[in-house]
Amino acid sequence: MPYESDDYLSRHFQTSGIDLASKVEELTTLAVPPDSPNLPLYREMLITVIRMAQADRNRWDAKIMLQTLREMEHAFSTLEQFKRRRKVTVFGSARTPVDHPVYRLARELGATLARYDLMVVTGAGGGIMAAAHEGAGLENSLGFNITLPFEQGANATVEGSGNLLSFHFFFLRKLFFVKEADALVLCPGGFGTLDEALEVLTLIQTGKSPLVPVVLLDQPGGSYWRDHLEFVEKQLLGHGYILPSDLNLMRLVHSADEAAEEIARFYRNFHSSRWLKGLFVIRLTHPLNDEAMHRLNQDYTDLCKSGGFQQQPPSDLERDEPELCHLTRLAFAFNGRDHGRLRELLNYINLPQSWAPNA
Repeated sequence: MPYESDDYLSRHFQTSGIDLASKVEELTTLAVPPDSPNLPLYREMLITVIRMAQADRNRWDAKIMLQTLREMEHAFSTLEQFKRRRKVTVFGSARTPVDHPVYRLARELGATLARYDLMVVTGAGGGIMAAAHEGAGLENSLGFNITLPFEQGANATVEGSGNLLSFHFFFLRKLFFVKEADALVLCPGGFGTLDEALEVLTLIQTGKSPLVPVVLLDQPGGSYWRDHLEFVEKQLLGHGYILPSDLNLMRLVHSADEAAEEIARFYRNFHSSRWLKGLFVIRLTHPLNDEAMHRLNQDYTDLCKSGGFQQQPPSDLERDEPELCHLTRLAFAFNGRDHGRLRELLNYINLPQSWAPNA
């Protein structure tokens, strides 16, 4: 959902420190370009920090906040250079040996994604992570390492490079794994891999993370993810804990080519999405033809809280992304609930026969 300012912080601060409020305004004006749409956000960040200082929280709380802000700012700064490249986060066991078929498959996956001009993001460790980076090469690799009390070295591909970020907090590392991902590929692994898989699916299912392809990759004849999906269908779907359409949020494949093709197919027409004042806006590389629009308004209106689907040019509210102004917008009042069904809609608009002639 779009950011909406909560003026409670500002009201409380302004009534308890008029002097400080003017200083914050002065500092914000000095530090932030006057035409920045983010100026109110930076002002509230400063107010939040000063309120914490006024309360003089305990040292541990203060250190957590400081470390969090520092790590996030450093990550944003480092990743800015890769901003316009699509990225695929790859998860899997760090214990997978080099001679294992899944290791070879992950290495092939990295090389295949690189050929599609996709960057490979991993936890920068060994096993599946090392294999994927090995296949992709440094130019197409990003590593998000975790700093531990014992030695935690990065794999040979990203170690000592500008493509490696180290995090102190697991929750920040997990945030960037998902935030930077235009797709996710999950190879067989242990508790950590399953944790990532279920967390990602939960975030997408609840709309807390944008809808992206989630690919379950196993070796030909492997049963790791097949057994997992059987459990999901029998226990989760069978007991009504998930919707049938939620199964659309992931796909099982058995080759690197299938994984890359699944990701490429997702972005064949769909470019990206965002919320704008209650409307869900899908950016399209190709406008849709009249027949496709008719079908959307006939078969997918269950996704709308009210009204239907309409194609439109960029809104004035999208001035912060001028490089996307050439894309057609498909806008509707999304109910925000059934993201598995939304994936069905995206599959339809990605079909070439849904595009307008000469699009």
